[in-house]
Amino acid sequence: MKINWSGRAHNYSSADVNYLLKIIKKADPMTQGYYLKKFQKDFSDYIGKKNVFAVSSAAAALEIISALLKIKKNEEVILPAHTYCASAIPFARNGAKLVWADINFDSRTIDLEDFKKKVTKKTRAVIIVHLYGYAVDFRNIINFCKKKKIKIIEDCAQALGAEINNNKVGTLGDFSCYSFHAQKNITTLGEGGMLFVRDQNLAKKVPGLRHNGHSNFKFKRKYYWKPAMGNVDSDIIGQWPFKFTLSEVQCGAGIRMLKKLDSLNNLRIQRARKIIDKLSNFKELKFFNPNGKRRHVYHLLSAYYKPSKKINRDDLINLLNKKYKIQSVIQYYPLYNYDLFKKNGFGTANCPNTEKFYNNMISFPFHIWMTVTEIKYLISSISKSLKILQKKR
Repeated sequence: MKINWSGRAHNYSSADVNYLLKIIKKADPMTQGYYLKKFQKDFSDYIGKKNVFAVSSAAAALEIISALLKIKKNEEVILPAHTYCASAIPFARNGAKLVWADINFDSRTIDLEDFKKKVTKKTRAVIIVHLYGYAVDFRNIINFCKKKKIKIIEDCAQALGAEINNNKVGTLGDFSCYSFHAQKNITTLGEGGMLFVRDQNLAKKVPGLRHNGHSNFKFKRKYYWKPAMGNVDSDIIGQWPFKFTLSEVQCGAGIRMLKKLDSLNNLRIQRARKIIDKLSNFKELKFFNPNGKRRHVYHLLSAYYKPSKKINRDDLINLLNKKYKIQSVIQYYPLYNYDLFKKNGFGTANCPNTEKFYNNMISFPFHIWMTVTEIKYLISSISKSLKILQKKR
């Protein structure tokens, strides 16, 4: 491959490595210490909200959210089927009934009108997935959800730094999660996440839920801890905790990467707009382009390829792969089509836009490590491939 689909989005600078080596050599403790507190503080300052907690992944954050909601069996959680499976699994694991919302065909994210149609008396929460780096503007359903007592969960795993009317994603709902997986806009050495909880009383439960129920003694020797389970003064009485902690060196990586986030996102936006502009004459290839608004941070670069009777998306993928050695992929298989969800009773959906987009979408390599030369080669190769396929349509 000349441009592969990499599992690694970032490289660390020499200064980053030296900073992390210092932590490896000197941090004591090596988890749940100074760098955890600093990372959380820096992240809190970045999004402008308190009650943020570093965890081992965005999926871990969703597990904690599910525990905090205490969803009863068969209470409903509405979410788009066009997302990664981790958006859904924590709620299904805890007994929720998953209800699949369709996507808006242009934005490729949840259709808010379709969501409202699928609300029932049993609906407890809606998950707004800011997929591909695009910030879903859900302000018009906030009051609707309050009246219906529906909690809003923002899945910002792919959209850190995106904005809704100058508000960072993850700051308008009741809960939000962020991902620092190796492929995301920033990473904490491959895995990691952050959780935001709006309600102060619920936020008090998170440290115990995150770390095996640990809590500090409130008297005398403050560095001792006691298991929170079973204590009458416990914040999480009646709930089993998790082990979703980050190491100090991971938090150190997060501190360094967070400083670069805006510049990295600006580079993504600049490159994405260049690619979209250069390919704009090919009407059969439709990108999502937010008309210059800084709401989309382009975690991924996906497009809809309009099929003909003779040519489809797979032909474009195969041509790029075989002739130009560029590895593209297809995302995201509708969750209701997976055996994991079908065999657990969640295989029924009415999502025509989801089907149409998935069956004809392509995601091009768009890693931050790609050079200017590779970006130019990507544009040129896609352009040449489209011209070849136009003759066959």
